[in-house]
Amino acid sequence: MPSSSLTLPRRRRTPTQLAALVLAGLTAIATAWLTTPAMEPADAAPRTIVSLTFDDGNANQQAAVDLLDKYGMKGTFYIPSGYLGAPGYFTMDQVTAIAAKGHEIGGHTVSHPDLTTLSAAEATRQVCYDRVRLSEAGLSVRSFAYPFAAVNDIAKQAVVDCGYNSARGLGDLDMKRGKNKINAESVPPPDPFELRAPPQVETSWKLADLKGLVTRAERTGGWVPITFHNVCASGCEISVTPKVFEQFLKWLKPRAAQGTVVQTVGDTVGGDAKPTVPGPPIDPVPSDGNGVVNGGAEEIGADGTPRCWMRGGYGANTAELSTVDAAHTGTKAARVTVSGYTDGDAKWLQAFDLGECAPGVTPGHTYSLRSWYTSDAVTQFAVYLRDAGGGWHYWTSSPWFAASATYAQAVWTTPEIPEGMSGISFGLNMFANGTITTDDVEIYDTQDAPPPGKAATEASGLQEAPAVSAQVEPQGDTEG
Repeated sequence: MPSSSLTLPRRRRTPTQLAALVLAGLTAIATAWLTTPAMEPADAAPRTIVSLTFDDGNANQQAAVDLLDKYGMKGTFYIPSGYLGAPGYFTMDQVTAIAAKGHEIGGHTVSHPDLTTLSAAEATRQVCYDRVRLSEAGLSVRSFAYPFAAVNDIAKQAVVDCGYNSARGLGDLDMKRGKNKINAESVPPPDPFELRAPPQVETSWKLADLKGLVTRAERTGGWVPITFHNVCASGCEISVTPKVFEQFLKWLKPRAAQGTVVQTVGDTVGGDAKPTVPGPPIDPVPSDGNGVVNGGAEEIGADGTPRCWMRGGYGANTAELSTVDAAHTGTKAARVTVSGYTDGDAKWLQAFDLGECAPGVTPGHTYSLRSWYTSDAVTQFAVYLRDAGGGWHYWTSSPWFAASATYAQAVWTTPEIPEGMSGISFGLNMFANGTITTDDVEIYDTQDAPPPGKAATEASGLQEAPAVSAQVEPQGDTEG
């Protein structure tokens, strides 16, 4: 008979033997459990990190702070320090109070420029000066966000050189299905100085859009930084309502039980705050020439703005600022036309920056401001000063200059620059219905100033320096 067909009689175990086997098995299991490291179940969901980030220091983000505190979550607030104290923005005291609650304060430059349009020196000033000012207020500043999510090699190197641990971009992660199908940043990120994030939250977004950012990231695990700007019920650009934001937090909080946690950018990237770096110095008006960059408006950008100039103005009026061919010298001049005037003014000013465009000044010195102009109404120089922290303030205005149908030169000597001020921006304004055209704008330290032109009208200077306005004057688009 083949051995494969052999049937052997089964031997039956006694109850005592069975009990012994069970006891031995239980002992082995217990021993293994006590000696083996704890492990996640094989089918456990990947861990997902959500960072709630807020750009620009808008004062209405206080609503988000209050809701984050309510739900026990911490956010990252990217602050352009040059706007602190301006209408509609946080004050430094508010920012330090937010940090005291455990939220992270990050940098967003001093005055929110597109860093890719700047020289290496100016980009580094924007990034370093911002971090220095925030750090001097007692804040631990590890994380940065690129204004307008604009980054190139110069911008990235500035962030590295200024001592940050990371820098966030926008739009590199999908908001919707399809596209590049990357829904989460890696932890650790492959490039901490170009962190990938979904597009910024827009006013048109619904609660489902916010949830979708999280649920798609949860498929693989990883990190999703979400970017908010304004937090208000209505009338704000690039905003989320407090109602929708709270609904999102309420939905997000219990997901911690399945491995989705809310964490600041700084804690996710890790690392201690590094020492601050002062950044390149700001040069004063040169002793051997005009301190205004592109004073003749000959270099014009793609958007029609002369390089190193910006549109300024306030009040109830309609202003059109442009460049024209009716030049004093060269081929271009700057023009301002005001209609529907009730109050305020309009003017071209040197860009409110940290020294690439705005002339540097020295406290205690006086400066000769000059501009050629034609105008069908009276005009005057409006003058702004930059403080040591990079914030801009209205300072004073010159006496009036008469209307002129042909080019005349307006000349005025400022009072002494007050202590604590480092830069100046000025321009002839239009504060009535009418048109003014300006060209060949100049500034000189009075101790080195050449004689004015023959057609100059020199206004008498003020004997004493007026106080600088405490109000910060932000200029330009800050949504990004």
